[in-house]
Amino acid sequence: MVRNATEGCFQEEEFTESRISKLESDMAEFFKRSSLSSKNLEAEHLNIKSLIADISHQTKTPISNIMLYSELLGEKNLPEDCQELVRQVTKQSEKLDFLIRSLVKTSRLESGIISINISRQNVMTVIQRVVDEIRANAEKKQIAVEFERREALFSQIDARWTEEAIYNIVDNAVKYTPHGGTIRITVSEYEMFVRIDIADNGMGIAEAEQANIFGRFYRSPNASGEEGVGIGLYLARQIVRAEGGYMKVISELGRGATFSVYLRKG
Repeated sequence: MVRNATEGCFQEEEFTESRISKLESDMAEFFKRSSLSSKNLEAEHLNIKSLIADISHQTKTPISNIMLYSELLGEKNLPEDCQELVRQVTKQSEKLDFLIRSLVKTSRLESGIISINISRQNVMTVIQRVVDEIRANAEKKQIAVEFERREALFSQIDARWTEEAIYNIVDNAVKYTPHGGTIRITVSEYEMFVRIDIADNGMGIAEAEQANIFGRFYRSPNASGEEGVGIGLYLARQIVRAEGGYMKVISELGRGATFSVYLRKG
C-alpha cells in the first residue's frame, strides 16, 4: 500500500492481519529509503558547498595577479599599441572576475549555502546606497540617476542582498542607456508591498524577449555591442524571490524599460 501510494496508484483496500503486517514492512522500507535519500541529499549539498568554495578560492588569486600585472604594465612607458593590449587584458580580467563572483553568489543562493536573513529594513536607505555606488559609472556616460528620497518605507528583506539586487538592475540600466540619458528610481507603497521602479530611456526590450531576460546568461541580440555577461537580472530575481517578492518588466523596443521590484511590506 505504501509503495502504491508513493507511486501514485493508491486505492482503498480491506485490512487483514496479514495486510497490516505487510503494511508495517512497507512502512519500514519506506522510512529506510527516506533516511538514505536524506543522507544522500546532505552529502550532495556538502559536495556542492566544497566545490563552490574551491572554485572561489582557486580562481581568486590568479585573476588578482593578472589584474595586478596589468596595472603594473600600464604604468610602464610602452608604445600605444602595447598600452591598448594592456587595457584589453585589464578589461577582460575584470569581466572574468565579475562573472566568477556572480556565479559563486548565484550558486550559493540556489544551493542554500547562503541563507537570506529577513528583517525589517528601510528600503529608502538601501536604494540610496545603490545610487551613491552607481553614480560614478553613470557619470562616465553623463547619465542622470534621479532618486528623490522620501520618508522611511519598511520592508521584510535582507538589506545586503536587496542592495545587490537593486544594484544589478540599475547597473544594467546604465549599460543600456545612451550617453546623456536618464534613469529614474521611484518608490510606491501598497497594502502588502513596497514597489521600486527603475525606469530608463535606453534601447528597450522587444516583447518577444521579455520572457527570457531573467534567464541565466541571456543577452538580447540588440545588446551584443554592450558590456555584460547576462547574469545580473537573473541574480536579482533569485534574491527578490527568496525574500518573498517578485519582479516584472514593462518595455517597448526603442522606448526604454521599467523594471519593477515588489518587496513584502514590513
